[in-house]
Amino acid sequence: MFIEQGIRSENKFWKYLLGSVFIITASFVGQIPLVIAIVAKIFLTGATYPTTNEGIMHFFEPNLTFFLLLISFVFALAGIYFVVKYLHQQTILSVTTSRKKVDWNRILFSFGLWAVFSVVSTLVFYFFNPTLYIFQFKPIPFAILFVIAVALVPLQTSTEEYVFRSYLMQGFGNLAQNKWFPLLMTSIIFGAMHLFNPEVSKIGNIIFVYYIGTGLFLGIITLMDEGLELALGFHAANNLVGALLVTSDWTAFQTHSIFKDISEPEAGLDIILPVVLVYPILLFIFSRKYQWNNWKEKLTGKISVKD
Repeated sequence: MFIEQGIRSENKFWKYLLGSVFIITASFVGQIPLVIAIVAKIFLTGATYPTTNEGIMHFFEPNLTFFLLLISFVFALAGIYFVVKYLHQQTILSVTTSRKKVDWNRILFSFGLWAVFSVVSTLVFYFFNPTLYIFQFKPIPFAILFVIAVALVPLQTSTEEYVFRSYLMQGFGNLAQNKWFPLLMTSIIFGAMHLFNPEVSKIGNIIFVYYIGTGLFLGIITLMDEGLELALGFHAANNLVGALLVTSDWTAFQTHSIFKDISEPEAGLDIILPVVLVYPILLFIFSRKYQWNNWKEKLTGKISVKD
């Protein structure tokens, strides 16, 4: 059982608090290249230091900004590896899956399913609302973006999955000795992590329905499938397609994507629909393909702490 693999008497909750601090610190260390680049530009050009997230997003050429922002996740992922191996005396496999080895077919199926849906739904929406988009494809900047995104976005999304659906899931399991509490807490914290995203100020707090709902969906597929593979594939597809296909002035990342969304953001069906319709359909597809059963036990059952 996936969540039980981290449930041991010596794995006290304070270790997860300490490990979380270490991972966050590693992430801050990973932001040093961005700070150095900002200081260097100010020194060389006399530019004004950016004091807001929006200012940082527009301080460099978009590809350079994108690269510098994603670098911190490489350090955070290294921090996760260190904490899991040396603080908790676990293997990376034990925080990835309950299977004897990582099931790459699961990752690829989840990735492909969500990537196809994301591309098709975006193109359909573009077809019916062409005035809301600008076609901004530029071969060279896009090629550079593609290389950066393919290399670093999966590391970014994997870092988030290992933190929330793996490390903290097992940590809260140690604390509560049940499964519903880790599922709920990791979903809420995942949503809260997006508090300072520019989308929140543009759309409003209703967007947390989407953020927390997405965290809940990822937590459910992790617990039901007894591993992180489906969540890894979904999250990578979501962010990779988003970075390459559509950008806007009010999203967390501005990139040299194919399209630019120039519509005024508002809380509509695109916020609620994934949570109440699309995610349940995906759960049905996954459950049929992988023969999930015993939902109540896997999502809310009690956990025995190993000696």
